[in-house]
Amino acid sequence: MNLIVDAGNTFVKLAVFDGDRMLSDQKVELDGFCKKIKEFFEEYPDINHSIVSSVGFLEKKHLAMVAIFSKVHILSSKSLVPFKNSYASPHTLGVDRIALATAAFYYNPKGNTLVIDAGTCITYDMINDIGEYLGGAISPGIAMRYKALHEQTSKLPLLETDDILDFIGNTTASCIHSGVVNGVCNEIDGVIEQYNARFINLTVILTGGDMQFLSKRLKNTIFAHSKFLLEGLNYLLEYNKR
Repeated sequence: MNLIVDAGNTFVKLAVFDGDRMLSDQKVELDGFCKKIKEFFEEYPDINHSIVSSVGFLEKKHLAMVAIFSKVHILSSKSLVPFKNSYASPHTLGVDRIALATAAFYYNPKGNTLVIDAGTCITYDMINDIGEYLGGAISPGIAMRYKALHEQTSKLPLLETDDILDFIGNTTASCIHSGVVNGVCNEIDGVIEQYNARFINLTVILTGGDMQFLSKRLKNTIFAHSKFLLEGLNYLLEYNKR
């Protein structure tokens, strides 16, 4: 069995896989990490390998806790990957994007696949039909846009994500919501159109924390997949075991 540890900017996601079947997944805050790790290994004593992907702030004590119970692979730019990496600076490619590219490679091995991860940032990652990772784009996520409007101005309020009734706002709050939500949706739809114009039979995967909110509001056909990154990490662990 495999333990998957995905430490993001806000939470740590944990998952247990038996082969390619996910048995459990949970999300915890960093201060509850060590306790939850013990619980996972008590519940699944057959876990013998783990992979840790961190874009957040996991400390040595957290890694040491996982290493007590299993062999640990720390995902990095030096990890083996199943695809051809044509990124110009592979040492700077984020581990989360490596995992998403891997998931795309296995999900659609002979097709063109664009993965959109809508989380703290919105990332776009492209794997073509010959298994080559090309790169993509990074832009601010929804919460980051609300926060930027508040912190970079003197009077705009900090708002929570909300739907819009009309793209023409008639209050300060509705104008902010329109600017953020309508802006993000038009950005994503526009990016998909750009990729569709270049790559035939493009498959688009949407994942990340804002997946559910965005999936109903996009014009283009997408596949929403909430566990896509976790599956990619499990594939990577199996690939690096070999």
